[in-house]
Amino acid sequence: MATKTLPATPQTLKRPDPIERARRLGTAAALIAMPAIFVFAFATHPDLGSIRLLEPADLILRARGDAVLQFAHALVTLNTALLVVVALHLQSLLRTGRGAWAGLVGGAMAVLGACLLAADKGALCLTMSALDAVDEATFNAMLPGLMAIFDKQGWVVLVWGMVLLPLGVAVQAIGLARSGAWPKWQAGALFVGSLLIAAPDGMETINLTAALALFVALAPEAVRLARGSSPVTGAAATSRCRDCHYRRASAGAGSHGALRRNDAAHIDHHRQDDRGREGVPQAVRGDRG
Repeated sequence: MATKTLPATPQTLKRPDPIERARRLGTAAALIAMPAIFVFAFATHPDLGSIRLLEPADLILRARGDAVLQFAHALVTLNTALLVVVALHLQSLLRTGRGAWAGLVGGAMAVLGACLLAADKGALCLTMSALDAVDEATFNAMLPGLMAIFDKQGWVVLVWGMVLLPLGVAVQAIGLARSGAWPKWQAGALFVGSLLIAAPDGMETINLTAALALFVALAPEAVRLARGSSPVTGAAATSRCRDCHYRRASAGAGSHGALRRNDAAHIDHHRQDDRGREGVPQAVRGDRG
């Protein structure tokens, strides 16, 4: 049975899609909140100015009875959900063109890494907050078991997979730079921040610097989303044109080549395509191929 497509009237095209608007604003909020939570979490660590590797026993004693640090760790556990939102959004910016594979592979790595980061915070950090309720004698008796957990014995070793998170975002940053979807400085800040944030415990000064770099990289994208403007730049349009609808609709290569030479028209073509896909309800736009 054939499906009828509703005519695209001017009133229908101008009507804002509330679901799309909520998605945009929610994603923009995640882009701001995710690095901001990391900034707060790393800033609350004790001995912030010192840079040294901490042994498992040091981590256990540092977390004991520190309510602010426990709260920061709880926020980071919840922050892993926002990390997934950010990774998926970055992947959506790299759907086609030169960075498409970087977006897909990097996004998959980042999502898996975020899940394992949540497991790490649950096993090592939330556990310590529960143990603040026991007395010192009971806590000291539990130290051998806690050492086994913080040494990542048994299946706890899987939490090392959280390194896929910064590596995946770094791959996406490379894709954003190659495709021209983001300016080089912005993609570079995302790349540096994603790698430095993986610095081990005891180097929270480096982690804090990395979180600030992530904020600098993601804030412009959040503003763009909140305003509802298109992400297409000249370089991104050139990267995407190999797969764009205009090429498939063109009579020959010459007409598309002329469009590529007219940079303003080329960018406007892709921006109109994005607005058609994101701002018009499916029932109105139908199958655009």
